[in-house]
Formats: sequence, structure tokens, C-alpha cells
Amino acid sequence: MKLVARLMATPDLSIQQRDEMLALMDRHYANVRRDVFESDLEEKPWVILINEPRNGDLCGFSTQMLLDAEAAGRPIKALFSGDTIIDQSHWGDQALAHVWGRLALSLINEHPDSMLYWFLISKGYKTYRFLPVFFHEFYPRHDGPTPPSAKAMIDALARARYPDDYESDGGIVRAGSRQYRLREGLADVTEGRLRDDHVRFFQVSNPGHSQGDELCCLAPLTRANFTSLAYRVIGPESVPLAIP
Repeated sequence: MKLVARLMATPDLSIQQRDEMLALMDRHYANVRRDVFESDLEEKPWVILINEPRNGDLCGFSTQMLLDAEAAGRPIKALFSGDTIIDQSHWGDQALAHVWGRLALSLINEHPDSMLYWFLISKGYKTYRFLPVFFHEFYPRHDGPTPPSAKAMIDALARARYPDDYESDGGIVRAGSRQYRLREGLADVTEGRLRDDHVRFFQVSNPGHSQGDELCCLAPLTRANFTSLAYRVIGPESVPLAIP
């Protein structure tokens, strides 16, 4: 049975839901600490919760916020995902992507005159692989250089978020002592996976991903930039969400 996802205002989370989210993180990541988890949660106004419809068990979540920055003298906005996890037994389910896509469409509608992007930091190839599935244009990528304008936006957003840990040359946020990392055996890059150009590019671009290093990525958030597959995942009507 397919999972069910919904967008919630973070302050509306119950103590039980917060505890379940932390436990889910701890099952999949090493170095999980409640204070770091709570800090991420408190700054994000929204969270997407994913539940098993039969028993209501929490199977995943993703925290979300909108960032403001300036690149080359121009203001930009970026949807940014914080802590994100789906239980390993449900990898491949599209519930999170469905609701995230509808959130993105809502923000596109709410900010028609803004330069709007998705700012993604990825410590795993599965997350990075979302980019070529959902977007025509995204950076960095295996089949072409990152334009200077996109690089400037990545730098501006990453430096604003991670002033002490961001390395512009590689576009990497280096893992600090408080950073999570996937537990050994989860989403390892196998020889078979390396046949995929996108996975191979991620591995070369972020060789320290298993230690928690994160590759900084950018995709324009416009209706035209979503792929046909993205619209199939979001839904046939591509209906935006009412943002709490």
C-alpha cells in the first residue's frame, strides 16, 4: 500500500511525532543528537510527514524552509530541505516527492516575480538522483559545466547557511562534529550503481559523502523546468498546496 504524506506547520507537531522523527533519524544515521535535530526542526516552518496508512506509523519526513540571499547584486529565494529520511523498507515510494512537488508549485504561485530555486545539499546519491528525474536544468551535473551565474547562487546560499564549513572550489559543505552520516551499508555506492552517469558524477564530486560531506546543488523552480515524470509524480492536475 502506498504511503501517505502531508505538509504540516512545524509548531503543530506533537511531542510523540517529534520523538518518532528522531528515532527514525537514529535508525538510519550515525551521530544523531537530539539538540541538533531539534535545532534543525525549530528553524524550519514546515515539515512533510510520511505515514503508513494502515497503522499510522511514521515512515519518513522532510523539514522545509524558504531562504533569502543575494547573488551578483540580485535577490534570490530558495526552497531548502533540512533533515530528510524515508525508512529503508519504503525506498522508492513517491509520497514525499508528490507533496514536495505540490509545495514547490505553491511557492511558484506565491512568488511569481522572484528568482526562485531549490537549494539541495546531498550526502547520498539517492538524493542527488532526484535532480535529473525532476528537473531539466540543474547544477552541478555530469554533462556540462555549471554556469557562473548558477555557481554564484550556490556560493551565496551555501555561505549564508554554512559560513564555516562551505568550500567553494568543490561546492562541498564539509561535515563537522555535529553532522549526521548515513549508517554503514545504507545507500553505499556499488559498482553497479556507478554505471549510472549521475551516480558516478556524484561519487567523483563528493568523495567524502560517507563521512557526511554534502554536495551543494541548485535547480530553478519554474513550472517549465519540471520534467514530464515530475508532473506524473506530483499528480495529473499538479494542484498546489495550501501552505500552513
